[in-house]
Amino acid sequence: MTRRLARLAFGAVAVGTAFLAAPANAAWEPTRPVEFIVPAGTGGGADQMARTIQGIVTKYNLMKQPLVVVNKSGGAGGEGFLDVKAAGNNPHKIIITLSNLFTTPLATGIPFNWKDLTPVAMLALDEFVLWVNADKPYQTSKDYVDAVKAAPPGSIKMGGTGSKQEDQIITVALEKAAGVKLTYIPYKGGGEVAVQLVGNHIDSTVNNPIEAVAQWRGGKLRPLCVFDDKPMDYAEPVADGKAWKDVPTCKSQGLDIEYVMLRGIFMGPKAKPDQIAYYVDLFRKVRDTPEWKEFMKSGAFNTSFMTGDEFAKWVSNEEKRHETLMKEAGFLAQGN
Repeated sequence: MTRRLARLAFGAVAVGTAFLAAPANAAWEPTRPVEFIVPAGTGGGADQMARTIQGIVTKYNLMKQPLVVVNKSGGAGGEGFLDVKAAGNNPHKIIITLSNLFTTPLATGIPFNWKDLTPVAMLALDEFVLWVNADKPYQTSKDYVDAVKAAPPGSIKMGGTGSKQEDQIITVALEKAAGVKLTYIPYKGGGEVAVQLVGNHIDSTVNNPIEAVAQWRGGKLRPLCVFDDKPMDYAEPVADGKAWKDVPTCKSQGLDIEYVMLRGIFMGPKAKPDQIAYYVDLFRKVRDTPEWKEFMKSGAFNTSFMTGDEFAKWVSNEEKRHETLMKEAGFLAQGN
């Protein structure tokens, strides 16, 4: 009887200890593969960033479940945004955003607004650079503008990603600042835009650094100026002994235009605090890796990072700014 009571007592203690050892509120984590939506085509800046993140997460085993990149570029990215909007209460779907977070609903009138999603984190801000084919004689943005002015109106072609998106917004701003007329040709992604410029099918682009750096290194393209208020902060030579910091601002070259683009992460509506916290922590870990730091350097990114209310406030202000820019360009859909 004594031994039986002892066994019962030991069992009770063991069960109690096991119960106490289990956390009352275990931190949330994915229980199946996570879809990583890219609302843009393959090869562009958002796609390259998403696939870099996927590679880092896999290499360092930062998630127990796979992170699967899925491109949904239809309707200027509207396909991707509407997909995530419909993913309420589904924490296994996240989306990387660019400026089409604002421009697509404003230009198309689709039933979507950034408030339909849950902000997670700003990963970086992306620059825009005026690029030309290296075979062309233009060495400065003034050379380029002078050539556009000398050519018949509309004969110089500017390639960009999408219609009524950030690339075309900058193109219209350039036309107004320089008093010229360009023909804008839209493509599905920045990778395709760079290829078209290398092939001389277009005369210029305003691609992000990461979308054209390989062609700059290869001697095929030349950066003329960056659309920011200060030069890019990277001193390591990229091509011909020149670094990103050597690319002057367009403003200093007489083109009073500034534009940077969000690279951020959002979830679907009704995401819970512990689910958001999981992804914030995940992306903090990604940002701490040498691969991410090298990616930031190679793409000359502004490495700003925001989460929570600070990020949501920034996004809200950017929406207002884009509405103003698109109204000035005549790109707003009826009703907006």
